[in-house]
Amino acid sequence: MTTILDGKQTANTLMADLKDTVSAMRAQGVTPGLAVVLVGDDPASAIYVRNKQRRAEGLGINSVKKTMPATTTQAELLAVIDALNHDASIDGILVQLPLPAQIDADTVIEAIDPNKDVDGFHPVNVGRLWTHTPGVVASTPFGIMALLAHYDIDVTGMNAVVVGRSNIVGRPMAGLLLNHNATVTIAHSKTKDLAAVTRQADLLVVATGLPEFITAEMVNPGAIVIDVGMDRNAAGQLVGDVDYAAVAPIAGAITPVPGGVGPMTIAALMMQTVELAKRRLNA
Repeated sequence: MTTILDGKQTANTLMADLKDTVSAMRAQGVTPGLAVVLVGDDPASAIYVRNKQRRAEGLGINSVKKTMPATTTQAELLAVIDALNHDASIDGILVQLPLPAQIDADTVIEAIDPNKDVDGFHPVNVGRLWTHTPGVVASTPFGIMALLAHYDIDVTGMNAVVVGRSNIVGRPMAGLLLNHNATVTIAHSKTKDLAAVTRQADLLVVATGLPEFITAEMVNPGAIVIDVGMDRNAAGQLVGDVDYAAVAPIAGAITPVPGGVGPMTIAALMMQTVELAKRRLNA
């Protein structure tokens, strides 16, 4: 019988524990602080930011939102980041992507203090991940590892295939899996005979942005399937990168869409914000 990896329920369980941790920290005089910077009026970004703020406030985290117009210059954004870098009450800084065309995202990410880079995108934190000395890592891969741990899934020795090579999911996911002793293959749009590669996976993580891209014949029966996608199919229905109806019956475990990876991503952001605040508590 296929195990449904319920990200929503898992996130709620983890957040209940985290709320107690935050309460104890506040009693000791430290309130974790998360600053989210939103530039422009992208509707999806606004929803993401609102969800992050709600979760933070529910936990007792000090949530600071900096909203800037779409006409913001790179210099103006960098000035805001610099101020947050020097704000002792802020433990984590997140600049919501994508950014308007006139702003270079790489320059912005590199301007964030690596010790406040709660998204884990700064080159210093990427380097820490790949040298197996990670501090903060990208929220989605972190959340996936927390979900697997909640279900007592140990990836040690597994053949893990990550489909997708973005800096947000694919690459950091591969690094985390490697650090947890999996044997990792990164596959992508240029991979020859992708189905042959994915069929070798004990653990298949899919982050392509292509609706229902992974079909049943591409999956090793009994594999653990993690679907990072959040897409609309031709009928306008919300689906993942995996053909859930076809794959779920043959998978050993699978994440649903919605309610799988998404809630864990936000939970991971909160968990890492609190971890960064602990440094201030222990300073």
